[in-house]
Amino acid sequence: MRRLLALVITASLLTTAMSFAHHSYGATYDLAKQVTVEGKLVQFVYRNPHSFVTIQAPDDSGTQQRWAVEWSGTGQLGGQGITRETLRAGDQIVIVGRPSRVPGEFRLLMVSLKRPLDGFSWGSRSGEAVD
Repeated sequence: MRRLLALVITASLLTTAMSFAHHSYGATYDLAKQVTVEGKLVQFVYRNPHSFVTIQAPDDSGTQQRWAVEWSGTGQLGGQGITRETLRAGDQIVIVGRPSRVPGEFRLLMVSLKRPLDGFSWGSRSGEAVD
């Protein structure tokens, strides 16, 4: 019985620790800054626990880079009408995101996304935020 209780307590503590670690965006991204990138969508990976957008866009010096943009998972996005067909490779998009804390790393946490061609946008309405 003691062994079972110890196992349950250990599993609870590990699960709680992993859930807090999973949501520590401040450790990976500079939440006080925003970067805007505009370019062509290379890939949209619609999956859990987080979806990712890859965009080919210039850096501050004008050199084309591939930016990895972390977004929400399928449950949250699906509830907001986003599906795996919402974005297509080749779409011209504008992304505002929180930059990586690692200098020279082309990685962002999604704040907003716009597709000027048809006016599609995400991130400006209530509830549209990466959790």
